Amino acid sequence: MRLLCLPYSGGSAMCYARWRRLLPSWIDVWPVEWPGRGARMDEALATNPHELASQLASELSANLDVPYAVFGHSLGAIIAFELVHNLLDRGVRAPAVLFASGAEAPAVRDDSKWRLPLNDEALLQELRQLRGTPDEVLSNTEFMKSALPVVRADFMMCGAYAYRMRPRLPCSVHVFGGTDDETSNENLRAWEQETSASFGLDVLPGHHFFIHTRQAELIDLIEAVLAEQSKRSVGLQRSDDDERILHSATH
Repeated sequence: MRLLCLPYSGGSAMCYARWRRLLPSWIDVWPVEWPGRGARMDEALATNPHELASQLASELSANLDVPYAVFGHSLGAIIAFELVHNLLDRGVRAPAVLFASGAEAPAVRDDSKWRLPLNDEALLQELRQLRGTPDEVLSNTEFMKSALPVVRADFMMCGAYAYRMRPRLPCSVHVFGGTDDETSNENLRAWEQETSASFGLDVLPGHHFFIHTRQAELIDLIEAVLAEQSKRSVGLQRSDDDERILHSATH
């Protein structure tokens, strides 16, 4: 099972690199880096979420000839949602699961506060409130000088996102939230309206960045969901095989 992992606002997909050691070997963790950060530092930062999702679908589609799942946290969950729709539009098989973490459902998002670019102090204040960046990092002027353009571009993507109603996704959707995050359980549960398959919701102790503070629990839940989906796929395949054998025997 290939697990595509999309970063959150201001982050790099390499925050998922350690998952390769924590998840079992049958789960192939693929951190999906966005332009302008990490190994793609020399590329222009994306500011349009729909264009980014289309670009990622173009880049990834040739590597999805195996069972796969998609995980995204915060803004990454919204890009993951749009990515899956783009992949389906390109004729790529549906993922086994879309994992949406730390984000309200696309249909109920309120991104109005990101409609205009924020100044540096406003960005720093928002990062403090999200509690995902240590104070010593926020106080490092030199580091933040390079980090803030990435944060600003990502917040601009939040403000530029426009939800479009489309057919429900044929894959399972599993949502994660934090007990102390500002996203309500109602808005997390609204993701259920985006799937015609199964839906699951787990709320873990912690604030917006529970994916770090409760990493072990999150990893265990992801593994359990993927194991169940794999088992279900094998069962369906066997059922199809049995039906073909029976059909051949009776004709």
